Amino acid sequence: MRNRLVLTMTAALALLTGCSSGSSQPALSTSVAVTTESAPAAATPVQGTPSQDARLTVTDIRIAHHSGFDRVVYRLGGIGGPGWRVRYTDRAIQDGSGKPIAVAGRAILQVQILGSAYPFDSGVTEYAGPDPATDPSAPSIAGVYNTHVFEGTTQSFIGVNADRPAFSVTASDNPARLVIDIATP
Repeated sequence: MRNRLVLTMTAALALLTGCSSGSSQPALSTSVAVTTESAPAAATPVQGTPSQDARLTVTDIRIAHHSGFDRVVYRLGGIGGPGWRVRYTDRAIQDGSGKPIAVAGRAILQVQILGSAYPFDSGVTEYAGPDPATDPSAPSIAGVYNTHVFEGTTQSFIGVNADRPAFSVTASDNPARLVIDIATP
């Protein structure tokens, strides 16, 4: 039953991701990956490879509720396509400094956007919104924390108000973005 639910959710998320780009053209999906609630914390991360020319900076974070899932969108400026590593972690630790980060919620989803660049390298203005970013209409998301660039990777954490629910990751262009969909109960 759970596998059928995850497969149904995966198909629905893939269709919704392609239909929600906000333009008349369908979004270009470079990859979709799904993990389940029962995956252990040490499981292989969901990941994708950046394009060779990637120099991207997070310019905006959007959070929204949809039927059956909540969505976090990292809008990216610069050139190329992003790569990513996304996985649940027991603690939020900032790359480079080793500083612990307080993240609200019952689970922590670590998002690493590969192919990242500092604003002076990408030529775009970086995200300057609230930290954490929140949206009360998305009940599964406690907050999106700390978009910090270190050695070509933007690290961020999503506080999730459930015990490691299924999620999917999609990279799209027009505009460049990384989309994280998190199942809601």
